[in-house]
Amino acid sequence: MSTPASTNETAILKTSYGEITIAFWPDVAPKTVENFKKLSREGFYDGTAFHRIIKGFMIQGGCPNTKAGVGGMPGTGGPGYQVKAEFNAKAHVRGVVSMARSAHPDSAGSQFFICHGDARFLDKQYTAFGQLVAGDDVLERIATVPCSGQERSTPVERVAIESVRIVPAA
Repeated sequence: MSTPASTNETAILKTSYGEITIAFWPDVAPKTVENFKKLSREGFYDGTAFHRIIKGFMIQGGCPNTKAGVGGMPGTGGPGYQVKAEFNAKAHVRGVVSMARSAHPDSAGSQFFICHGDARFLDKQYTAFGQLVAGDDVLERIATVPCSGQERSTPVERVAIESVRIVPAA
């Protein structure tokens, strides 16, 4: 029996701070993994930014409203559809990649976050779908960017997601 192709692929996020490589967990979040890969292949994430950064918690990106020249409040955009939650037993610890959502469990679309610290209070309430396999130093640099705003989570400088490529796993 052959292994599904999705387990043999990773995502390389090229950011203005360096590259991050993500391995997927299609065994626990197959629809979420396929959605992330589909959006990546379509170039949906190219030119977006990490718009919400909380040191010790997470860095969040994937909002189309963060693209240059696009209107709308950063953090409120999506792909025009929502993905049903695939809550699972994976722990939200440093390096885990999970889907951002609003109050409704099935409201995730394109926005995702990478845990910078232990966020187990999110376990089984957010869809964890992968983890960093390279670029922890980049995660650290992004997570420590100075932030402002009410929540002190708005980066004072743009942290670009230049591109997301889906490639065969090394």
